[in-house]
Amino acid sequence: MPAHRLISLAEAVRRYTRDGMQYASGAALPIGSDAIVFGRELLRQRRSKLHAIFHCNSQQLNLLAAAGAVDKAECGFSGLEVFGFANGLRRAVESGQTALEDYSNLAMALRLLGGALNWPFVPATVNIGSDIQHRSAFAPEDYPSTTKIPTVTDPFSGREIGAFSPLRPELAAIHVSLADPQGNAIMLGSEWSRFELSRAAGKVILIADAIVDGACMLQFPNLVRIPDILVEAVVYHPFAAWPQSSPGWYDADEAHMLHMNQALATAEGTAQYLNEFVYGVNSLDDYLARIGDDVRARLSATATGFLLDPFRQWIKTPEQVAALLAHTPETHA
Repeated sequence: MPAHRLISLAEAVRRYTRDGMQYASGAALPIGSDAIVFGRELLRQRRSKLHAIFHCNSQQLNLLAAAGAVDKAECGFSGLEVFGFANGLRRAVESGQTALEDYSNLAMALRLLGGALNWPFVPATVNIGSDIQHRSAFAPEDYPSTTKIPTVTDPFSGREIGAFSPLRPELAAIHVSLADPQGNAIMLGSEWSRFELSRAAGKVILIADAIVDGACMLQFPNLVRIPDILVEAVVYHPFAAWPQSSPGWYDADEAHMLHMNQALATAEGTAQYLNEFVYGVNSLDDYLARIGDDVRARLSATATGFLLDPFRQWIKTPEQVAALLAHTPETHA
């Protein structure tokens, strides 16, 4: 077992991603925990032709689609809740750049469960008899579709039901509240299938708001929803879900949520946003500076901060994390 699995964000994207891959993230509410910073780095490294899988659309998929990096997408909800429809995703779909395959939220959860359990298919009693079943963005000429949710016979009742294809993405970048250097993780707040996604994906990268000592996981083993055996690498990145929220750590940045979605509504706005918040960001310190000290302080004064109280004694300082990163197994291999 390696001394630890900590690597930088840039190295994680360089090592574990490629053009055309099936990439999953966003197994969270559209304004909740998501590894949005991983999507920013995908764009910094010019990844393209992605097949994106998101339980719910988030600002990450919105940004990736607006930038033209997503050819195919599957998700169960395409809005941004109170912040309106996802303008970048809308542009990409309406222009024909992105084929968006639509399912219900329950269907996405079941498909991730099917992938986690290695099922050949997932019996479906939802989405049946509607255009969710009958129309496929991946085969638009086939109507009613016979391949998106085909029918099967229940061997016990003889009833005709649907069959979902399980989700088994090549890579999942999963945002977590706390991770230890080995890759054990605790998620605060709603999980939205991140548990199942971690078991369904071929490889898992954790994007953690904080790194804790391994003793924390030994103290709370029942809270370790993603164990290290599933994890390829751990990335330390405070405010990784910004401008969305991370329970215990920070609230959603409502002003930036609106600004970002408005910018992604046009090609010109998207280019400006990318230059300022993606291509123009060269380090973690630079990223945090772009958010702003005052904004980070305000967002961190969250009413959910008490959720971190049981874990605070084990949280490593940025300097301690940097010391670990300076002595990675890969550095001395």
